[in-house]
Amino acid sequence: MTESLEDKVREAFAPEGALSRAADQFRERSGQTEMAMAVARTIDQGGVLVVEAGTGVGKTFSYLVPALLSGERVLLSTATKTLQDQLFGRDLPRLVEAFGLPVRTALLKGRGSYLCLHRLDTARHDASLPERGSLRTLAKIEQWSKATRTGDLAELPGLDERSPLIPLITSTRENCLGAQCPQFKPCHVNLARREALAADIVVINHHLFFADLAVRETGMAELLPTVSVVVFDEAHQLNETGVQFLGAQLGSGQALDFARDMLGAGLQHARGLVDWQQLVAGVERAARELRLVVGKQWPGTKLRWLGPSPEGIDPDAWQQSLDDLQHSFELAAEGLDTVSEISPDFVRLHERARQLAKRTARFALPCEVDSVRWVDVGSQLRLIESPLDIADAMRKRVLKIADPEAELEVDAYGEEIAREEPPPPEDGGRAWVFTSATLGDEPTLRWFTEPCGLRDAEVLRVQSPFDYASQAALYVPRAFPKPNDPAHSQRVAQLAAHGATELGGRTLVLTTTLRALRTIGDAMKQQFELLEAELRPEVLVQGELPKRVLMDRFREGASGGRAGCVLVASASFWEGFDAPGDALQLVVIDKLPFPPPNDPLVEARSQRLEAQGRSSFSDYSLPEAAVALKQGAGRLIRRETDSGVLAICDTRLVAMGYGRRLLAALPPMRRLDNESDFNAALEALKP
Repeated sequence: MTESLEDKVREAFAPEGALSRAADQFRERSGQTEMAMAVARTIDQGGVLVVEAGTGVGKTFSYLVPALLSGERVLLSTATKTLQDQLFGRDLPRLVEAFGLPVRTALLKGRGSYLCLHRLDTARHDASLPERGSLRTLAKIEQWSKATRTGDLAELPGLDERSPLIPLITSTRENCLGAQCPQFKPCHVNLARREALAADIVVINHHLFFADLAVRETGMAELLPTVSVVVFDEAHQLNETGVQFLGAQLGSGQALDFARDMLGAGLQHARGLVDWQQLVAGVERAARELRLVVGKQWPGTKLRWLGPSPEGIDPDAWQQSLDDLQHSFELAAEGLDTVSEISPDFVRLHERARQLAKRTARFALPCEVDSVRWVDVGSQLRLIESPLDIADAMRKRVLKIADPEAELEVDAYGEEIAREEPPPPEDGGRAWVFTSATLGDEPTLRWFTEPCGLRDAEVLRVQSPFDYASQAALYVPRAFPKPNDPAHSQRVAQLAAHGATELGGRTLVLTTTLRALRTIGDAMKQQFELLEAELRPEVLVQGELPKRVLMDRFREGASGGRAGCVLVASASFWEGFDAPGDALQLVVIDKLPFPPPNDPLVEARSQRLEAQGRSSFSDYSLPEAAVALKQGAGRLIRRETDSGVLAICDTRLVAMGYGRRLLAALPPMRRLDNESDFNAALEALKP
């Protein structure tokens, strides 16, 4: 009698099983084994499994072990490239070796992660490189390009992910020359795709998955139909990632990039054959005029767009600007068409011009049903149309639950795309596993399953094995300014500075807005100036250095002396930031992270719920805040030996009725009732 997959998995997780050889200090955890067995059953039977696995469960091994032991072809998708690299470079090799499996693994990222050899060659001749430092960086990249096998820019030490050089040495769907490229054979993107198609286990990210769902361009169209098991880790980000790709976007920055590429190719390959300066000037002028029509706005403003033009913008002037931009792209397409036989660069630029003209025309038409439109205002302008969620796309185009009537759909450029794919494997159907430490704040995990179209999924919640009552404490200061009080951020800075001074750094401050980020960061620096130099913690503020550098410096600060480091951060640092041990012992959250009510996407989702007779606050705003709060709180305790304090500086948590629901969503930490309890807890944590 052949051994079942569940039997193999149970043996692997046993005290003397293969995992004890693969992982340092491995010990059996009931939650980890429970999740692994559920994944094994889903692989055997097919279907959809949603698992919320609390911090410390060890969910990575819970899905990797049954996936590897199944012998099936597996696709693993993560939310971040950092976790991608960890899975591919650390976790998978350890398990493959421990089990002695003859499997091939591959890592596949979006094309923006790989060096484009053709564009590197073009950048060498670019007289308008952003700054002098770029020439030194370019020289380093050229040297590295001769030795790298993968072309993955993550391998290049010291390259700032914010470098203005990166768009010049990587390709996009719009500017890639495809098979006509002179560097097509050694192309790193194509090499990565070929390796993925030949591998048994392929590690991708959510951005890549949804980019392909939108435009069928990343190689997934060939890969997904051959896969039997699909796992989405960090699945809580799926919906927000998906809506970015399933709508349409048009930016003045895209127009200027196109103009720059057209001028470079024109002067290099067809100087004098077309008046390139005139065509480029036309596109640049139209892009600038579109920005000027919007007028002065706060950077980061999102303008609602419910009628023919965004709010506060004259409809006639807006329409004229869109028409002028479309016309400039059409003129560029005509000029490029006359020289298309000279170089493949012109063929691709001609296609880009047509696509940009078509996209501009789309924004002159009414918004799609169940979608929302707005304009992002910064130094550049971005026109965005987004679906409210990914439910329809997931059910019809990913899970194939619905029987789609139409064989053709429209992509992000207004083009029709075919969706013919081979059926999923016949042996029980494809297995889909969605997992994260945070997927909602109630038993059915509706916050996650509803917008992702997974209403028929099996749901499993596995609790964290950590003893939060003894490892961590929660402090909500009572005598504190209200969140909308101008003095609030200053008081947050005082509390965090006090804690950091007591602990020698080891403090993470999470803010809900960039304005609070800057205010708190500046205030803490001022307060520390009053301390003696050797007792002064270093204040690291998001945006002042690359994210990776900030994280490394913060971790090093914990072992670098008495003063240590404080990190003040927002947005992406609420999750995915891991500082275990004594490196982090105080997490300060400035306000409850409710979704911004004036955000057009948030507003449209709320209105849809109200139209259905539901409460937008109870069914949307509260669950969103609960999930974000759980993510932020999850930065504190990362290991069974960690200890620390979580301070949430928002009195609504204890003063408002809904605070009970938010408190229930947090790990079961012991409560600190007053400032003296808080100080005593800090004293107990002192190194």
